[in-house]
Amino acid sequence: MIKKIDKIAITGGKGGTGKSTISILLANSLTRQGRKVILCDCDVECPNDYLLLGEKLTKPLAKTFAEFPKLDKKKCDKCVSLNEEEHASKKTPLVRSGICVRTCRNNAIFQAPGEYPVFIKDLCSACGACQIVCPKKAIFTQKETTGKIFSNKINSQLWLVTGKAKPRLEETSPIVKQTKKIALKLAKKVGADLILFDTAAGTHCSVISALLGCRTAYAVTEPTPMGNYDLNLILDLCQKIKLPVKIILNQANLGDKKEIQKTAQKFGIKIEKGIPYSEKLVKAYSKGLLAEFKIPEIESISLK
Repeated sequence: MIKKIDKIAITGGKGGTGKSTISILLANSLTRQGRKVILCDCDVECPNDYLLLGEKLTKPLAKTFAEFPKLDKKKCDKCVSLNEEEHASKKTPLVRSGICVRTCRNNAIFQAPGEYPVFIKDLCSACGACQIVCPKKAIFTQKETTGKIFSNKINSQLWLVTGKAKPRLEETSPIVKQTKKIALKLAKKVGADLILFDTAAGTHCSVISALLGCRTAYAVTEPTPMGNYDLNLILDLCQKIKLPVKIILNQANLGDKKEIQKTAQKFGIKIEKGIPYSEKLVKAYSKGLLAEFKIPEIESISLK
């Protein structure tokens, strides 16, 4: 019988609310309960779980790749004939750009009048649409490394999987997807019970990629106007993708939590835990000493 691996996401619209800290403390708590856990850092643009655990990223377990477009100028006619035909048949204004330029949703292709199209890799999502629509088959793709995935064994019950994208990469959701696959593969190999996915802040594509496939999520926020505003965004996203979610209110004894409570009521969900400010926790955080750290509020969280 194949062992079913539970998948839980730790997320939050706003950065700096303690999402990674909560992820690590929850992982610590679960290992003390005798469970084998994979902590997967899906904040691939700036992962920091390994720093908070006092670890280093050395030899990558795997690399991630994407197929970026390249132009064969011998085949490309700059869509001159196509544009002229459209202009003549439809009596529309003459279009100076190629069909690849008009197809790209990321504005990653630029074409000056009379010139060949230029691909802007920093904006490219590697979706392949330009290659598909090119009438002259003048666009091909070239495989390039986009990131690396690392694995650290923290102790006999806890493993950390870290995805790390190359700097300035515009679209990182494919790296998140590959990092999740590696985490799942490792979980099966070591017989883990559960994977905790620590997502990036925000509600963009890489966050959605991290959330998809999870049984439930914990949204970490803080009792501030910005914390409440971004909490609304992440709860709305979870509602749209039909992902059950609970709230963890960090630094609950600072600020005014009334607005957070109103937001929870609006979405019909509960504040699972309030985590008070702790100077001891802050010091451990700043020194990268969160491995095995514990606080009572996290220890009492039930994932059932």
